[in-house]
Amino acid sequence: MKLNVVFFLVLLAAVIFSCNTKPVQGDWITGTETEQLNTAEKHFRGLDVAMMEIGHRYQELYWAGQDENWEYATYQLDKIKLSLTHAIERRPLRKESGDYFLQNDLPLMYSAVQKGDTAIFNESFRIFTISCNACHTKEKVPFFHVNKPVVRTSVISK
Repeated sequence: MKLNVVFFLVLLAAVIFSCNTKPVQGDWITGTETEQLNTAEKHFRGLDVAMMEIGHRYQELYWAGQDENWEYATYQLDKIKLSLTHAIERRPLRKESGDYFLQNDLPLMYSAVQKGDTAIFNESFRIFTISCNACHTKEKVPFFHVNKPVVRTSVISK
């Protein structure tokens, strides 16, 4: 009897949960499962979209350092790391440059932030910016020249 009740409850739960699944919204993603994945992958794009996020976080990082908001600066570095890690996973041709940045340049910036000294931060940020531009040159996009932010667009401040 107990076994029948347990079986009935498991079966009932399975039916309820399967009825509550909603179909994908919209008609834009069609085709086989593989074709749908290819379409979704296309929408993620390559490094260009990731670099938009990284550029935004680069600016936030700079202003966090100027404000001595070290927790926010660390947060921005974490997000730069995450975004670049995902981007080079999607675009393995950029892996060598991305890995170099993640393993060499980013840790130096983390170290500067952990010291909590604006002068050290500013010097490290200057070197960080040079590293960004060196990577762009290596990847044949030297016209993506990064400069230290001048105008604050962030609404976050300490």
